[in-house]
Amino acid sequence: MVTESNRKLVLSVTLKDCDVQTFRSGGPGGQHQNKTESGVRIKHRDSGAVGESREHKSQRQNKRAAFIRMTETKKFQTWLKIQLGHETMVEYKVSEDLRPRNLLVEGKQGGEWVPIK
Repeated sequence: MVTESNRKLVLSVTLKDCDVQTFRSGGPGGQHQNKTESGVRIKHRDSGAVGESREHKSQRQNKRAAFIRMTETKKFQTWLKIQLGHETMVEYKVSEDLRPRNLLVEGKQGGEWVPIK
């Protein structure tokens, strides 16, 4: 069972990582859609993935829907897999490099640096 205490945040993607554009939705829905900028397009800068929503009257609801759609794109999923693989490889490399057999600890004895065992 996974609990909050043993989870580790590996990667975080927020709206700060994206470019958000608003626009007038147009189409059916009458005067409200034609006068308000309730349509939202979100582009993730690093992956280039784009999500768009215009079906809700609320810009906030459209922003949420567009963000979810952006995360579901193949482009974003590919970028995410690359990022997670990179993080795993970095962690593995660091843990491997810090093994005792790879470390040389030295200290000064008689004014010279000598290995300490």
